[in-house]
Amino acid sequence: MTGFLNIYKREGISSAYCVNRAKRLTKCPCGHLGTLDPLAEGVLPVGVGNAARLFDYFLGKEKTYLARFRFGWTTETLDRESEPTFAGMVPSKSAVEEILPQFTGEIFQRPPRFSAISVDGKRSYELARKGKDIELPARKVKIFSLTLSEQTAEDEFEFEIVCGSGTYIRSLARDMGETLGTGAYMTKLIRTASGIFTKETAVPLDDLTAENVGEYLIPTESVLPFECMEVGDERFFHGVHVPVDCADGVYKLYRGGQFYGTGIVEEGLLRPDKKLC
Repeated sequence: MTGFLNIYKREGISSAYCVNRAKRLTKCPCGHLGTLDPLAEGVLPVGVGNAARLFDYFLGKEKTYLARFRFGWTTETLDRESEPTFAGMVPSKSAVEEILPQFTGEIFQRPPRFSAISVDGKRSYELARKGKDIELPARKVKIFSLTLSEQTAEDEFEFEIVCGSGTYIRSLARDMGETLGTGAYMTKLIRTASGIFTKETAVPLDDLTAENVGEYLIPTESVLPFECMEVGDERFFHGVHVPVDCADGVYKLYRGGQFYGTGIVEEGLLRPDKKLC
């Protein structure tokens, strides 16, 4: 069994739990395309079987979130997992809207101390829980758009965020609060899209069974944005780089009409990249 499951993860369970459930249902190795914290919900694409070999093609894809930030308060974990403490005034809606351009485009962002980033062989959150003073270096991330959707409470605002891989939404809340001269933390997070995988086409984890999981399996070739190529030269399947009359780039390869994997054309020669069958 090879393909992708577009799972909708509910709040309160880990991404690893979803992957392990997929493994049990499919009886195949599985892996996800980007973790969601237990307090978050939303789209969690899971590669089944050899589809995990395609993960490189999905690095850097845009992700879309709906996030709620509470201003005037902060927490140690930057989310609801720890107790809030008062941090200052609550900004007006217009004040929040005014700073949004500062957080759009390429920005530098400090990851949360409570994160899975490795520090001297230890997870950052493990050190933070022991009271260690950790200052993770800032790194460049990309936020394509940041829109204020609505004000959900006197001190809480909801945003739609389209960003690249590696962006921490909790850090965005913290940084927006600091820019406004107060504090802020994330109260809710929903991932509505990860690349081509969307909330509208996702299946709740609890709806999957060993009997129906195959019905929700998305074929690998349908999620790859490359042109198709039928390979008729059998030498290719024995490791020989064969000449082709195609532009340089990555292609979806077929053998006798069956999807085989991907290949790369460079200077008129086709070589294998990812074999899936």
